[in-house]
Amino acid sequence: MADAGFSGAVLRLVNREIRMEGTTVHVDGGVTLQTLVDFTCARGLQGLETMTGIPGSVGAAVYGNAGAYGHSIQELVGAVRFHDGRTVREIDNAGCEFQYRESIFKRNKAWIIIGASLNMQAGDAAALTEKAAGILDIRNKKYPPTMKCAGSIFKNFLLANLPPEVAAQVPVKVVIEGKIPSAWFLEQVGAKGLRVGDIQVADYHANLIYNDGAGTARDLRIVIADLKERIRRRFGIPLEEEVQYIGFE
Repeated sequence: MADAGFSGAVLRLVNREIRMEGTTVHVDGGVTLQTLVDFTCARGLQGLETMTGIPGSVGAAVYGNAGAYGHSIQELVGAVRFHDGRTVREIDNAGCEFQYRESIFKRNKAWIIIGASLNMQAGDAAALTEKAAGILDIRNKKYPPTMKCAGSIFKNFLLANLPPEVAAQVPVKVVIEGKIPSAWFLEQVGAKGLRVGDIQVADYHANLIYNDGAGTARDLRIVIADLKERIRRRFGIPLEEEVQYIGFE
């Protein structure tokens, strides 16, 4: 959000019902993603365990096609209910037009996600809970709960979409399930430790930008613009944010 704030109202859904029907889970958009992860793992439903620790609501996860460790929520979505400003509608997975960290909802910001149906698979509750706990421990070390940050700032790159001359520069060991972490590209242009005011790029992860005190949104935008320009000059490719801006012109 801009330093000057946002000229408007911010509404938050508080519908929080989760209902099971076999291995299908019907969940309201206002449920926090972590609550849903814990709910499904405890009941032996497989599919969301890798998303433990991702902040935000289920609605937001569908909106941005959230995911981690090679999986995203699009793999589970059967249908999504939403309000388009006039009426309540429902669309299936194909209608959501999911892509990497993208969906039809990002292109229709006035649509409000009310809930979703997720098609999951049966699994071992103890094993799923243990796996989720391990991932959460890793995430908390990378993004300490007290750290003022929005998680990863930039989207990763899809290897198939890179120009051949750029893809040829990427070490094979860096490619994970067809994706290249944007952090690798950022490391090549000296992003680690970059600082403007109290906005800092972590010295241990080039795609983690945090507020080290009294940082401003203006300073954050300066850092983001600098990093995007460095990548453009060095590799000739666009670096795209995961974060969304509110209150900026």
